[in-house]
Amino acid sequence: MVRRVLSLTSGRVAMTVLLLVALLAALGPLLAPQDPLATSDDVLAGISGGHWLGTDNLGRDELSRLLAGSRVSVLGALEVALTALVVGAVPGILSVYLGRAFEWVTLRLADTLVALPFLLFAVAVIALLGNGLTQAMLVTGVLVAPLFYRVARAATLTVARSPYVEAAVIAGAPVGWIVRRHVRSKVLPPVAVAFAQTVGTGFVIVSSLTFLGIGVQPPEPTWGGLLASDLGYLGQKPWAPVAPALLIMVTVWAGNLLADAIRDVSGEAGRALLRSRGARRRPGTTGPDPAPAPSGGVR
Repeated sequence: MVRRVLSLTSGRVAMTVLLLVALLAALGPLLAPQDPLATSDDVLAGISGGHWLGTDNLGRDELSRLLAGSRVSVLGALEVALTALVVGAVPGILSVYLGRAFEWVTLRLADTLVALPFLLFAVAVIALLGNGLTQAMLVTGVLVAPLFYRVARAATLTVARSPYVEAAVIAGAPVGWIVRRHVRSKVLPPVAVAFAQTVGTGFVIVSSLTFLGIGVQPPEPTWGGLLASDLGYLGQKPWAPVAPALLIMVTVWAGNLLADAIRDVSGEAGRALLRSRGARRRPGTTGPDPAPAPSGGVR
């Protein structure tokens, strides 16, 4: 699947952007030119050689805080996506094979989680467990899990009705073997699409919570927190929110673009795309099809 995604221009662009964001998360704190927590008397300074993005209301270097906050934002988005994947996809697959009782219970749980507003529920859980990004992201991932549950269940139902899977069930094959041998390859593409979309959604969720000051302990920098603090001083620095907002927008856009690329190369559409590309690359197939020969003889 990776080769198919990279064969598309949109897939290469999305993978490049997400790889740069991952590198920024891994190396951002090391690349920060100054201490992101160090204050100074140079408050709300403009762009200069010493401060490429200026300083905030406490005199802290904006570029250093932006780079240092990348790791928290990226890890938070991944926590949301991975939690939703595990909590949603696994029960969605097993609900097809573990009987009516398990299916009924998991469906009711999924419907209940869909009805809960994730922001209010995350605030309530943080009030009980303490203000921490990990708690907030795990709770949010559980609330996003019904998306994976429904996608995995729908794909598994389609495969479960195929003749070769029914033959394996009649032959007495265990559920684990059926899932590994037949179901996984069919369910993986739609789940991968949902995962890529959830990564983008995770950035929006993390930015929203940190924008409100939920899940982080001040003065820890995050993209959402920087955006919130910069919006309070638009009169002095109207350009300040551009950098964190642009990073959030580009990352979410790349996640959605990757989801579209995975969708385009998976299933029947992906096979048709590969066949058409293979036909164009073969010699003698670039021109129009020759006209069919007349069926009758020459009189």
